[in-house]
Amino acid sequence: MSFDPTDPAWRHRPRHRPQLSRRAFLRGGLWLGAGIGAAPLLASCNNAYPAVQSAGYPLARPNNPVRLPIRDSNPPIENGLEPETGGDFKILNYDAYMAPGIMKDFGDRHGVQVQVTPYSNYDEMLAKIRTPGESFDLVFPGPSVLSKMVYAELLQPMNHSYVPNLKNLWPEYQDPWYDRGARYTVPYTIYGTGVMYRADRVTSIPDNGYDLMWDEAYAGKVYLLDDLSEAIGMSLLRNHITKDINTGDPAFVQEATNSIIDLIGRVNVKTDVSAYSEVPEGTATIHQSWSGDPIAGQYYLPKGETPDVLGYWRPKDPKDRVIGSDNIAIPKSAAKPVLSHMMINDLLDNDIALRNFGWNGYQPPLNKLSARYLIDQGYIPENLMSAVVLPEDFDFGLTFYEVTPDIEALWRQFWAEFKAGG
Repeated sequence: MSFDPTDPAWRHRPRHRPQLSRRAFLRGGLWLGAGIGAAPLLASCNNAYPAVQSAGYPLARPNNPVRLPIRDSNPPIENGLEPETGGDFKILNYDAYMAPGIMKDFGDRHGVQVQVTPYSNYDEMLAKIRTPGESFDLVFPGPSVLSKMVYAELLQPMNHSYVPNLKNLWPEYQDPWYDRGARYTVPYTIYGTGVMYRADRVTSIPDNGYDLMWDEAYAGKVYLLDDLSEAIGMSLLRNHITKDINTGDPAFVQEATNSIIDLIGRVNVKTDVSAYSEVPEGTATIHQSWSGDPIAGQYYLPKGETPDVLGYWRPKDPKDRVIGSDNIAIPKSAAKPVLSHMMINDLLDNDIALRNFGWNGYQPPLNKLSARYLIDQGYIPENLMSAVVLPEDFDFGLTFYEVTPDIEALWRQFWAEFKAGG
């Protein structure tokens, strides 16, 4: 049955929750960090690039899924191996993106010390994972960087015999378009992108909620995600330039960039990825944000304030929504690959995943942890139902995927122009 977040039959039961903490999340800058040189920027770009142009391998698309290769030089681990014990279990992850209690419990059960090496963006992640002599047991790539990591043999294939909890996933994530057969990844969290705001300061929401970002009434209190894809992609959609949020048309990207450059003089826009704390605390009134931020934000409110002072807007039509996911994978360099599989299996356990959601506010796509269940259990207040991500969002929504190096260079060029103040 489909869930309608506007249906008044869905009710929130208040429940005390521990304060969440949130990763510092910045995506972008994919090709150069992988050590894969960008092709020269073309003088003329368009939307008709073949899937393999400049990349050297097929690029996954929702309408053109890929099955990533398993090479003899990089096989999965064998069945029936005993888990490794002792020493460090090393995770390469965004900061504060996994509940400390979950990591401690895992370490105590298996006699290891779980350590997290944080990164802020994929450039940084790729640089760390390629450091000579370094090894990590888990890493968290998204679809936009996955294929290049597989073809560079930075990841190892998974052996599903160690991950029986795969059955808990939404069916589409047991066989996702970017990794048919889930050969290298399982999903960690899902999210949408929209606009978070202080509902006690914003008196009305325009039909196009993105327009809030350009409203001079909130000058000095407007924030854009410090993420080139999300910021330029939002501007493309807000201005009805194109619904292709991965476009390689330089005229489209220039027009969208000019629009966000306008934010500098119009509202003195700032950029960061801290909507989850800045909107509740009042530093920001309007903040482009991921859907996990308002859910997490209710635990950053000043004493005495309630979640009804928070609001979140996303387009009503799933076909207009930007959606995404983060995934879990095992580096080829993993010193404890059996334990890596076991932690992945733990994170797909319904109870453990629910605990983790209570830490970071980002939904895991597990069948039991449906929108109805999370709201009924008090994790999502009624006024933030628009932050709920549904399966149909992924059936119809817009997603960022891996692009060719020339398109990546094009977007970088215009993002640098915005960052330089136009």
